Amino acid sequence: MTGDDRRTGGGDGEAAGARHEPETAEARHEPEIARARHEPESVEVRRGLEGVAGRGYSAFPEDGGTELDRLARQNGHRPGSTEPTVADHPGDVWDRRVAAGLAFLRRRLSGEYEVDEFGFDPELTDQVFHPVLRRLYRDWFRTEVFGVHHLPVDGAGLVVGNHSGTVAMDALVLAAVLHDRHPKHRYLRLLGADLVFRVPVVSELVRKTGGTVACNPDAERLLGQGELVGVFPEGFKGVGKLYADRYKLQRFGRGGFVSAALRTGTPIVPVAIVGAEETYPMLADIKPLARLLKLPYFPVTPTFPWLGPLGAVPLPSKWLIEFCPPIPTDHLVDSADDPLVVFNLADQVRETIQQTLHQLLEKRPDPFGP
Repeated sequence: MTGDDRRTGGGDGEAAGARHEPETAEARHEPEIARARHEPESVEVRRGLEGVAGRGYSAFPEDGGTELDRLARQNGHRPGSTEPTVADHPGDVWDRRVAAGLAFLRRRLSGEYEVDEFGFDPELTDQVFHPVLRRLYRDWFRTEVFGVHHLPVDGAGLVVGNHSGTVAMDALVLAAVLHDRHPKHRYLRLLGADLVFRVPVVSELVRKTGGTVACNPDAERLLGQGELVGVFPEGFKGVGKLYADRYKLQRFGRGGFVSAALRTGTPIVPVAIVGAEETYPMLADIKPLARLLKLPYFPVTPTFPWLGPLGAVPLPSKWLIEFCPPIPTDHLVDSADDPLVVFNLADQVRETIQQTLHQLLEKRPDPFGP
């Protein structure tokens, strides 16, 4: 066939075919994709390719994943992230978020997701819980974080913090902050009191987010698997203390967390949290009502129970969180059952947190400041 034949007969045939067959996204973007393989990428080319990648077409299959995933990696996001990049059109961002949300719902309904032996569901934590907590600690509490470099990059670590605030919101915020700020986005596996796991709905939510019962066997098993484990030795004594006793650490119990760290040779990372005390300031504790309801305390705050459900809204206090230098324990593995060693190490952790709290309070003269 000659060139003229191709321009006439062949062209007419192709045109006729085009009238009957819709043009695909791949066909429309083939010229841009071809140029992108041989020419330096521009913002315009990336934007054009994103529309194709967002519909599942891989412009660069040799890179692994879609062009969207490659752009996510370039802009500091994980593949599959729905966070916007500098190359996004607003429409593309929303299209991708809707598609990701529908894919998430499909996986949940079909059961195509994984949980570990403790019930931890990483996908649900990333897609549902952490986004809510992220808005809370960034925008409502205006949280500042220090000392993230003290956390283990890899391997086990026992993060020990002060507990306060009437509602144990500090534990949830700490888990979200650690995940977001850690260079490898590691999860904090929280240890909770028995009471938490006796409440049906709360128990399921806690396990889905990586929590488990605060007992040595579970703690040692998690640490033995190289996890970051979070514990609040004050327990309900810290959460349920009066506002008049704010930022005064309560007794650390029998030091079971220290024994778990010693048996596994895990470094202990003290963390001090300022700000949780002001979210629900407890002015009084109605003990007879607490005993009737089988609760550790029944709080009276400036907003609860006076405002009813609105009393559950936390006050917008300013939060500061500091991770302190780790305390090594690998040289004391043989002393895990020595009460004196356990007590001294627990006291060292407690004093470190208390001193750091005083330093952070000096940095934050106004509890509700910017």
